[in-house]
Amino acid sequence: MTVIIGVDPHKATHTAVAVDQAEQELDRVLVRATRRQLEQLQRWAQPFGDRVWAIESAGGLGYLLAQQLVGAGERVVDVPATLASRVRLLGTGRSDKNDPNDARSVAIAALRAPRLAEVQPADHAAVLRLLAKRNLDLSRERNRTANRLHVVLCELVPGGIAKELTVSRAVSLLETVEPAMAVDQARYEMARELLDDVRRLDAKKKEMNRRIASAVDASGTTVTEVFCAGPVVACLVLGYTGDVTRFRDRHHFAAYNGTAPVEMSSAGPAGAPPVATRQPGPQLRRPHRRGRPNPPGPQRRPCLLRPQGQGRQDQPRGPARPEAPHQRRHLPPARHRRRPHPQLAGPGRTPRERLNSQRGRLSP
Repeated sequence: MTVIIGVDPHKATHTAVAVDQAEQELDRVLVRATRRQLEQLQRWAQPFGDRVWAIESAGGLGYLLAQQLVGAGERVVDVPATLASRVRLLGTGRSDKNDPNDARSVAIAALRAPRLAEVQPADHAAVLRLLAKRNLDLSRERNRTANRLHVVLCELVPGGIAKELTVSRAVSLLETVEPAMAVDQARYEMARELLDDVRRLDAKKKEMNRRIASAVDASGTTVTEVFCAGPVVACLVLGYTGDVTRFRDRHHFAAYNGTAPVEMSSAGPAGAPPVATRQPGPQLRRPHRRGRPNPPGPQRRPCLLRPQGQGRQDQPRGPARPEAPHQRRHLPPARHRRRPHPQLAGPGRTPRERLNSQRGRLSP
């Protein structure tokens, strides 16, 4: 009988719960995240014999523990956090949010899920992913530093740099600045410091591009043969895709990278082709040169005021149509209608003159 051991990993502790094929809990343990965590877990799981380890988010917070178990010869599967959460909320038992219940939900999800990705030892794709993440971090940091430098330059020189901010243009502009006051001198010194940070980040990005090119060449991939796919793009795609055989077919891979069409909402026309697509993750979006951020996608804003000429109330109305016999109003005969009471003339006013109330008395 195969025993499923669900693990809920955390930064300081790991909670493991063992269940059998009938979803009955056999035992549980709590170990601290130390250098002895692998030894303690293996000693605790030794009586179970045939076992499978199910770790929640084995590519995230449980990455180190999953790789240690795989390196020790254990079989480990990756359980998505959303799947374990559904098992916990839809279970018939207690659904409290705590570590033992989470670990038990992970084990049951691994027992009942038809297909789960089995954790493999880290290969060259993990190296490419680390380099791609580092390159993205450097690009974002360079953008933030350049934006701060541009703000300081705009406070020193009217308009700052009109074109794209580069180190040479910033140096040329700072050479023309002569601080007159103490606050201008402080801004000038801050601009010099930010300029040094931009130089440092540009040097790091150049070195990172060289490392990425070497790693992509070592992988032996043919992605770089695709038009407009350089070493940086190939590193990004290969690093986050990993082993492409983990996807069942091309449709699942398209759903992963955000190119699969999805069905339209119920408000769309019946039988309309699915044209909308799910947005991919921030890592797999199209990278831009010089580390510039991705342009924002089209967003539909709520229409608060309807444009003139498009509303039903703005359409020209035609002549009134005659009423149907069943729509005609039945008015009483003229002799039965209520007649208005005649207004009698009183002292100080004439007939048909309205009365106004002023200061509690009647006056014309």
